[in-house]
Amino acid sequence: MGLQIGDIVPRTEVTFEVLKGKVIAIDAFNALYQFLSSIRQPDGIPLMDSQKRVTSHLSGLFYRSVALLSEGIRLIYVFDGEYHPLKGKTHELRAEAKSIAKEKYEEAKEEEDVEGMARYARGFIKLSPEMIVESKELLIALGIGVMQAPGEGEMQCAELVKNGQAYAVGSQDYDALAVGGTRLIQNLTLSRKRKTASGFVYISPEIIEYEKVLNELQVDADQFICLAILVGTDFNPGGVKGIGPKKALSLVHEKKYPVHIFRAIEEKLDFNWQEVFEIFKKPNVAHERVVFPTLNESRVKEILVDRHEFSIERVENQLAKLREVKKESAQKKLF
Repeated sequence: MGLQIGDIVPRTEVTFEVLKGKVIAIDAFNALYQFLSSIRQPDGIPLMDSQKRVTSHLSGLFYRSVALLSEGIRLIYVFDGEYHPLKGKTHELRAEAKSIAKEKYEEAKEEEDVEGMARYARGFIKLSPEMIVESKELLIALGIGVMQAPGEGEMQCAELVKNGQAYAVGSQDYDALAVGGTRLIQNLTLSRKRKTASGFVYISPEIIEYEKVLNELQVDADQFICLAILVGTDFNPGGVKGIGPKKALSLVHEKKYPVHIFRAIEEKLDFNWQEVFEIFKKPNVAHERVVFPTLNESRVKEILVDRHEFSIERVENQLAKLREVKKESAQKKLF
């Protein structure tokens, strides 16, 4: 679900040339769910090996990461830790939506409706503990930084940017902004088009800068958190009934202070706004340094080829790209 403020946030297109040599902190769960949702067969069934183990997440992680590394971008994938108790309602809503999607998928399957199967199959994807462990193994073998967050991965990504370990957060969600993440990059993919209900649309990476957002919306950090709570976060899904982004912004401008903002609509509140405010004001994050491992080609092949039957030729081709990146990097250091 995430923070629904896309309509009022200023953004700027950015090229991969600008991102070259920079570190991007990626919300791992966000990325893995994208891969599980999009990398599927025509009937919606995910990619699997001969033992029926899902490999869509590994395929997306491998090819996307190598592509970004080949552009000279360094990566840190941050994995979620323990969920905050207030996120329970969000999980309930997600579970309900998955149950409905599963029922509709079974109906489409009975009717041999391939398009329907593909549409509904994406609605009940699941990221298992085994998938998470194996994703970490692959990333480490690729020489990519991996960090386990104590709480929300996206908030930890924002912390990495704030403390200078990363240039920007890479995510399709906006939650990193609510905790003061300096820069957020969306559409971090080399694909230039995305399929929508009305056809294909062309896309490019976009950067959203925290200070520009505050200046454009004419709010300070606390007011921005209030804005987020009003429109809805994972800790108060749906926000305040009847209040969308523009109305929320108007209310923030009028009342200015958090106490006054929520006092003005207290009859509409069905959650404790102070608790939600505190989550963003004092996020549960770690302050450790991320260590980048060394590329281990034999380990990559063991995970993908030996264990999950990926094409050895395709894997070798991708590893050749990484060797070239490593060679270029060594030459630059030499000169």
